[in-house]
Amino acid sequence: QVQLEESGGGLVQAGGSLRLSCAASGSIFSINAMGWYRRAPEKQRELVARITRDGSTNYSDSVKGRFTISRDNAKNTVYLQMDDLKPEDTAVYYCNARWGKIREFDSWGQGTQVTVSS
Repeated sequence: QVQLEESGGGLVQAGGSLRLSCAASGSIFSINAMGWYRRAPEKQRELVARITRDGSTNYSDSVKGRFTISRDNAKNTVYLQMDDLKPEDTAVYYCNARWGKIREFDSWGQGTQVTVSS
């Protein structure tokens, strides 16, 4: 299994920056991809950014050019650098790991609140 621990949320003014961290532990060698999702009040959860085992990344259109996902393999940690934050980025952000060889599983972090004030 894979366990995830997030950190780095908080309150920031519009135009500001935050960096989220997600540290993975457990069966890290079975991780195929890691990503960040978010859920805003009264909205469905959406994918924000994702990075695969080979380093490929993809982003939602709403954050392209503003957010950057990266990883530090030595620390088993994935980061989400969020710049030029907007009030509509306010949400609970969840780290996700998709792992497994024959069958894939999802692990989730506990969630971290990001609030952007106007």
